[in-house]
Amino acid sequence: MAHILEEQATRCAAMLEQARNVVLLSGAGMSTSAGIPDFRGPNGLYRTAEIADPERIFDLSEFSRNPALFYRFHRAFLSLLDTVRPTFAHRFFAALEQKGILKGIVTQNIDGLDQRAGSSHVLEIHGGIETSTCVQCSRTYPREAAAGKALETDIPHCDSCGSVLKPDIVFFSEQVRYLEECVHLVKASDLLFVIGSSLTVTPAALLPAYAGKDIVVVNRGPLSFDYLPKKRISLLVEEDIDAFFKAVDTQFSLVSENGT
Repeated sequence: MAHILEEQATRCAAMLEQARNVVLLSGAGMSTSAGIPDFRGPNGLYRTAEIADPERIFDLSEFSRNPALFYRFHRAFLSLLDTVRPTFAHRFFAALEQKGILKGIVTQNIDGLDQRAGSSHVLEIHGGIETSTCVQCSRTYPREAAAGKALETDIPHCDSCGSVLKPDIVFFSEQVRYLEECVHLVKASDLLFVIGSSLTVTPAALLPAYAGKDIVVVNRGPLSFDYLPKKRISLLVEEDIDAFFKAVDTQFSLVSENGT
């Protein structure tokens, strides 16, 4: 299997050598090796937070009725984030951005690991936790202040009007963010990476079809071809994400042991 990894890494490196407009579309698998398990898995936060019906967590009407359910999950998530750090792959793409090759990251993740790795042009289509907003008066709270409130009480409230705070995460029935910008970014790419995504959740799964040229998919789990025909994929890699990009980086030396 090692020779397959090396061969695929060499092909990927050759594409990178020619590329000038690289874009990354990332899913949950991008953060798995950072220590963030799939929420639904046997060691996922739905189980560790003892939430029997996880579909209710990100249901907007349920949040309006019972925000304590969401915050039980959210406190576990915040505690987990304090223990993890960006992976090699996160740092690899941050280094590509610093070289001016990577033009943007479209992520389905809400963990903020891309930004912590040093990437600046990150489009969080499902929102993120860097800010929270009062559902009544729309006062915005930075992550540290909102997290402090969430850890101190079952339901954090606004200092101005006393209403509930909601992290700026996209819940079910809410519109995803930056969709038009994402489409333009992917259309302009000459190399699109799809990393750690099964391409089953729309509208993110629709984006690769807009790619201007090459598409490299790196994902160990099942992959849907409903929205992206297999013939459109230039390189399909079913290896560990970090192991693959470490192999690619042997030809570029972009990432040091301690950072980018």
